[in-house]
Amino acid sequence: MHTREALLPDAERIHELICSYSPDGTLLPRSLAEICENVRDFIVLEEAGQIIGCGALHLYGTHLAEIRSITVDRAFQKRGGGELLVQSLMSQAHKHQVSCICLFTRAPQFFAKLGFDVAQREDLPDKINKDCCVCPRYHNCDEVAMVKGELPRFAILPEPANWLVKLQV
Repeated sequence: MHTREALLPDAERIHELICSYSPDGTLLPRSLAEICENVRDFIVLEEAGQIIGCGALHLYGTHLAEIRSITVDRAFQKRGGGELLVQSLMSQAHKHQVSCICLFTRAPQFFAKLGFDVAQREDLPDKINKDCCVCPRYHNCDEVAMVKGELPRFAILPEPANWLVKLQV
């Protein structure tokens, strides 16, 4: 079993894996187009040339990255693949000199074993204001926010639209 960076031809299999965990809410659904657009964020887990898992690292800046879409085919679980994916994504974050890695999960015990600590959503405004606010479960989220590293002391929030700045002048 090993990980590697995802390639565009892997997008369909990544989509299948994510879709297999979306109906019960374990993972948020992602369209094939969205996966193709963001394929450079993904790594895949392979065994004998077959893609059996995936995960993504979304960069917000050197202050924050998010591990997302971690999944391993049910037939290959309990063999260390999930941990291998997370370790590979943490290595990528380290390569990019990211000081804090966050994730949102329903399996906090798994990530706690890998060194993640429970955090408050409010400590991650980049994530909340970009992704969570458009999530259908925004007001009744049952996921646990977790972080590894130093909590961000600032956020990179969207810049105001030019027309709004002109109105305020």
